Amino acid sequence: MVHFVGAGPGAPDLITLRGAQLLKNADVVIYAGSLVNPELLELCPPQVKIHNSAAMDLEAVLAVMEQAETAGLTTVRLHTGDASLYGAIREQMDALSAKGIDFDVTPGVSSFCAAAAALGAEFTLPGVSQSLIVSRMAGRTPVPEREQLAALAEHGTSMVLFLSAGLLPQLQEELLRGAYTPDTPAALVYKASWPDEKLVRCTVGTLAQAGRENQITKTALVLVGDFLGKEYERSKLYDPAFSTGFRQGADTNSRGD
Repeated sequence: MVHFVGAGPGAPDLITLRGAQLLKNADVVIYAGSLVNPELLELCPPQVKIHNSAAMDLEAVLAVMEQAETAGLTTVRLHTGDASLYGAIREQMDALSAKGIDFDVTPGVSSFCAAAAALGAEFTLPGVSQSLIVSRMAGRTPVPEREQLAALAEHGTSMVLFLSAGLLPQLQEELLRGAYTPDTPAALVYKASWPDEKLVRCTVGTLAQAGRENQITKTALVLVGDFLGKEYERSKLYDPAFSTGFRQGADTNSRGD
């Protein structure tokens, strides 16, 4: 059996209880060494066989999985954050299915959640934004034409960008082609939840400068939008005038969440 496990954003205690238990019972672990905190490997039993996928291609990863399955061993494929975001797990799962190897997926805490927590931010503020766009700049890995960043930026909503810290000048230019202005709040979050985490608040117009001055070129998220500002409306759910299925408010005609 192969277990795909989201390791969380970095801090060892942010892996899920299920993920930690799977590591404790693993015979073989294949982990994304360039991104996963190696402290998590301390959860593994002494006899575990560990492979760092940073130096492996897909075929090498699959070969280890297949060998472990043939030997009746349990494999944990440890991905950073949540594996459903930029984890390249679909191709692994399809290959395992073709080989008749069983697998399951344990979700993890994504780094974009840890980044918001570090900033004390809420992506979906009433009266500001009720949507979040998760995307990336086109680089060595392209993005579909309809998902070009300038087009997504037209929405002007909350946005978090992965895998883009090394392209901040181009990123800034693309964002400004949309609905964001040079004064729109932004932030760089380097290694969210790690001991060397760094938070840099800036604006869309100063993103490239902020990255340059703080020497941030990788392992960082870019957060953009007015949710990082000071203005927002009070939530309806906890408004004393708002009725719900659990509480009667002053406004007897209002129901919902």
